[in-house]
Amino acid sequence: MISSPKTMAATATVAHVRDEFQDDHVHCVLIVDGDVLLAVVERPDLTDAGPEEPAVSRGRLRGRTVAAGEDLEQVRLAMLDQRRRRLAVVDDREALMGLLCLKRTGRGFCSDADVRARAAEREGLARLSDSWLCRDRDLGARATALTGAVQASGDA
Repeated sequence: MISSPKTMAATATVAHVRDEFQDDHVHCVLIVDGDVLLAVVERPDLTDAGPEEPAVSRGRLRGRTVAAGEDLEQVRLAMLDQRRRRLAVVDDREALMGLLCLKRTGRGFCSDADVRARAAEREGLARLSDSWLCRDRDLGARATALTGAVQASGDA
């Protein structure tokens, strides 16, 4: 379970949520008031929504949450059956406890460590692309240059 998932305030608009969905790793947006989960918004919820509409009115909780303490294997099997990759975990007063993120393989859930590793990997790629790679827009030339550099270092 992701223990501190990214959330948006109840004042978030559809435009704000659409901005979050620019990242293809974002499957849903959690709308909260303090620690209480108000809605889980998914991409299809916004199909015909105007940009200034409150995002909270487009999401829902039913079918998108699971109670803390549920049997994880049963939850995993249900998520596979429903083709669902994300479920918000809530307590008995609907306070957000975390986010279950089913791995692509369907064999387990992402952890905080997985998220940190993915963020570090993206940061490393961003730093690399901000340096010499961004000067040359031709991917083939970059790959050839990188391959040549690796081969040359192996010859030394």
